[in-house]
Amino acid sequence: MTQTAAASTTPSGKQMLSEQVYARLRDAIMRGDYAPGEALKPQELAREEGVSLAVVREALVRVVGDGLADRLHNRGFAVPAFSDRRWQEIAEARRTIEPVVLRMSVERGDLDWEARVRAAHHRLARTPAYVAEEGRHYSSAWSEAHRAFHRTLLEGCGNPVLLETFDRMWTASELARRWSAHRNPDRDGAEEHRRLEEAALARDADTAAAVLAQHLSLTASALTDSGSCESQAD
Repeated sequence: MTQTAAASTTPSGKQMLSEQVYARLRDAIMRGDYAPGEALKPQELAREEGVSLAVVREALVRVVGDGLADRLHNRGFAVPAFSDRRWQEIAEARRTIEPVVLRMSVERGDLDWEARVRAAHHRLARTPAYVAEEGRHYSSAWSEAHRAFHRTLLEGCGNPVLLETFDRMWTASELARRWSAHRNPDRDGAEEHRRLEEAALARDADTAAAVLAQHLSLTASALTDSGSCESQAD
C-alpha cells in the first residue's frame, strides 16, 4: 500500500491530504495558473494529485468558501469570471464601509497607531510586488504587506467588529485585486498608497476617505467589460 493510499484510509490522513490539495489549488489559482472562468475538474485534479475524488472535492469546497471558485449546478467547479458581478458587489460594500472606518481611525488613532501606519507603508513600499518564481501575479510577500497596510490604516478605529468585517471583505476580494492589476497595468498603486498614508498621518479624514474610495473604485472598474484589456505587462 502506498503512503498516500495509507494516509487516505484514516480520517486524520484524509484531512491532511485535503489540506495539502487545498493549499496547492489555492496557490495555483492565486498565481494565475487557471484562467478566469476555467473549469476545475475533480477527476483530473484527483489524478494529478494522486488522491481520491473525495479528498479533491473536500479541497474544492474549501476553495469555494474562500471565494476563489464557484460550485456550478450540475457542472462541477470553476474559477470565477473576471466580469462576475460579485466583484462589483464586494467593491460597493468596501467603498461604503472602509472610508467610514478610516475616518474613525484618523479621528481616534493615537501616536502608536501613527507609528504602525508609517511602518506598514514603509514595508509595503520596499517589498517587490512581483517575483519570477511566483508567477505573473503579486508575490505572497507583497500581498501580505498590502493587506497589513490597509488593515493598519483602519485599526485606529478601535472597533474589532468593523475590523473583522474588513478581514472578510479583503479575503473575498483577493482574486479580483490580482486580476485588476493585469487589466490596468499602468495604474500607479504606489502613489495611491503614499497619498493614503500622507492623508491619514496628517489627520485629514476627508482626504483620506476620498482617496481610499477612489483607490477601491479603480480596482473594481478594471474588471468591468469596459475596462482595460488584460495585459501580460506588470
